[in-house]
Amino acid sequence: MATFTNKATLSYNGGTVDSNTVTGEILDVLSIEKTAIPGSYNTGDEIVYVVSMRNTGPTTLTGLSLSDDLGVYTLDETTLYPLSYVEGSAALYVNGALQPSPTVTAGPPLSIGGIYVPAGGSTLLIYKASVSAFAPPDIEGVITNTVTVTGGGLSAPVTATETVSAESAANLSITKSLFPTTVPENGSLTYTFTVQNTGNTPALASDSIVISDLFEPVLENLSVSYNGTAWTEGTNYSYDPATGAFATLAGQITVPAATYTRNSDGSWTIVPGVSTLTVSGTV
Repeated sequence: MATFTNKATLSYNGGTVDSNTVTGEILDVLSIEKTAIPGSYNTGDEIVYVVSMRNTGPTTLTGLSLSDDLGVYTLDETTLYPLSYVEGSAALYVNGALQPSPTVTAGPPLSIGGIYVPAGGSTLLIYKASVSAFAPPDIEGVITNTVTVTGGGLSAPVTATETVSAESAANLSITKSLFPTTVPENGSLTYTFTVQNTGNTPALASDSIVISDLFEPVLENLSVSYNGTAWTEGTNYSYDPATGAFATLAGQITVPAATYTRNSDGSWTIVPGVSTLTVSGTV
């Protein structure tokens, strides 16, 4: 809502006199809201942004344009963008009906044109943004970005802001390797399981991590170690030599949080936390 004031001037016989001042209000007819799905991120994730626009006025608002600053911020006088538009992801709905694709300039900043909101109606603009290496991954990291709608006879730009936080959780992956890859009958081999955590919090015993496998061929004379320390069957893991079914016991594996280093260009390097399980035996 904007207010305005004005007054008149009366001139006669070479003199002037002012009228009283009147005050009026221009009611905003366009309101917008912005929602991020999900509300947290990891580097490389895609976030869906939903911009909801409602027109309470008596006429259709046409020729609207939306810009998204993609979370821009400045570091040491360098402009950085933690988000980038996902090509081809923009979709426009008017009163629930899908419309032709809007005009998109990926930027940064992102610009989308060809938007309209019918009188007494609503428009949804949905698009995706990818989390770049300039998004803070640490536990206090956030991305705050603002959309601004202009044009269509609006008396002033209309804005909406959304903030998402770096996900405070472990983010685990596992790889398995075999050595040697060629082994004779009754020979020995070793499986190595490497668990990596790119998250900003450690994976704890309470997270009940379990690594399970069905060894084929079945291994005999099993030897198991975790981060270089020998493990004991029944205390740390279970194994069925008849079927080759192997599993660590819940709570035995933990993985430290990742560490993060800021580079000279403002991007972040993620060094995963690592835990390693080795299982050796004869075939």
